[in-house]
Amino acid sequence: MVGRPRSEEARRAILRAALRLCERDGYPNVTLKGIAEEAGVGRQTLYRWWDTKGDLLLEAMTDLVTSARAPSEADLRTFLSDTFALADGVIGRVVAGLMAEAQSDPALGDRLRERLIGPRRTALRGVLERMPPPPGIELDLLVDMIFGVMWYRLLNRHAPLDAALAGDITALVAGIAASPGPHGDLPG
Repeated sequence: MVGRPRSEEARRAILRAALRLCERDGYPNVTLKGIAEEAGVGRQTLYRWWDTKGDLLLEAMTDLVTSARAPSEADLRTFLSDTFALADGVIGRVVAGLMAEAQSDPALGDRLRERLIGPRRTALRGVLERMPPPPGIELDLLVDMIFGVMWYRLLNRHAPLDAALAGDITALVAGIAASPGPHGDLPG
């Protein structure tokens, strides 16, 4: 027997409700029951469409990130400014909550990498590939370094994720690209 198809209107209401609750109460305090009440739908609707709170919020994040500006059109500073602006609000708190939950749920970690983190890494790599290549540095390492700064600031909240940071990273990458390489001017 085939269940009733998803109502796109109900799906969007649920995703919006989940984000509102995360913003108001914090990721750890959000429950599927609370999301259902906030969205005005029955709990059975949520359980029919998502197995866990993490899966529901991962879908909300994926929808938000894919609706952002196409990375293929962006230079590094724009890509990072857009990414940091997204990560600086509720999205960052939700993604941090998902990442924390993924530490004890490897299957959620796999889905998080497949649907959200992997595509963002690929997008950043594409932006970097359009720039002059940094000599002797693997692009995947550069991606790790750039997103490492974002994650460090997102999790520690010791400094802002903002356009100024995007500019600083862009200048740093340009400086690395202009450097003579890992062996510099060593005699051959």
